[in-house]
Amino acid sequence: MPLSLPALSAALNGAALEPLPLKGVAHDHVRVVGRGVVARVPRWSQVGLDPAANLAYQAAAFARAAPSGHTPELVEVLEPRPGLAMGALLVTEIAGRPPRLPEDMPAIAEALASLHRLPVPEERAPLASPPDPVAATLALVLRQAEHFDRADLDPMALMRIEIELGAAQADRITAPMPVTLVGTDTHPGNFLIDARGKAWFTDLEKAQYGHPAIDLAHASLYTSTMWDPDVAKALGKAEVKAFLAAWEAAVPAELAAAARPWLKPLRRLTWLRSLSWMARWKVEGDRLSPGMPDALRSHLKERVEDVFRPETIDRVRADWT
Repeated sequence: MPLSLPALSAALNGAALEPLPLKGVAHDHVRVVGRGVVARVPRWSQVGLDPAANLAYQAAAFARAAPSGHTPELVEVLEPRPGLAMGALLVTEIAGRPPRLPEDMPAIAEALASLHRLPVPEERAPLASPPDPVAATLALVLRQAEHFDRADLDPMALMRIEIELGAAQADRITAPMPVTLVGTDTHPGNFLIDARGKAWFTDLEKAQYGHPAIDLAHASLYTSTMWDPDVAKALGKAEVKAFLAAWEAAVPAELAAAARPWLKPLRRLTWLRSLSWMARWKVEGDRLSPGMPDALRSHLKERVEDVFRPETIDRVRADWT
């Protein structure tokens, strides 16, 4: 849904606004000049919530994550209104640059650890908290998998994906399942690095209580590290290993030990989650996020084409096969 700057300015009592470059597919970001805050204006809800519920969910996510010290703080909620149909959130502005990979991966590991270390409250609503986060992720993959057949994929790519879908469904992990606050959409493009080298996680739209190994996979998979044009760097196996070691060093030893048996199987499952989302984007992207700049749209289409090449799939599968 295109952003209306006059409506946003009116909601902020005539504040001067400075639109920021559009990077993602679900939000516009606008600096409120002189106030040290940024307006996050949803274009659509990626999890299918209505405007009011979407704002309430994100507001709760920012509030829950704030004690980590690695996320912006919620300042104000602008409810939906004429010209601002999805409403907006005002959050503190983070002065920073996109991550440089691989050198900023340890800082990203620390930011994720700061979320994963937070106490899990008894009352978790309104944030999602599936009884079995792995089963819930697999169910999401299977729902989104219908787009594979609609995405005009190379038959060899589709065959490889079907093999991995079958393997993911056959996985039986008997280790205890750790559950923490997770960011979910933790690709490196959703982080900023400040002048001290500290990483800030800025997009909490999909935060929930789930399995931390999914966050770790999404932060370091090829499909994630190549997604944002300002980051776009593939990590080698040694660099991924160093990232995981930095995370383990930053969380309690019992959490690190509990996550370890899940790292490889959830790397596959998280890749399938991304791939099935990208299949949907390949089919419906123009409808889901109209008005994207041509350069960004071109980059995203290029990334989607790349991740579905058989040779790219083989490169990613080498992480766990």
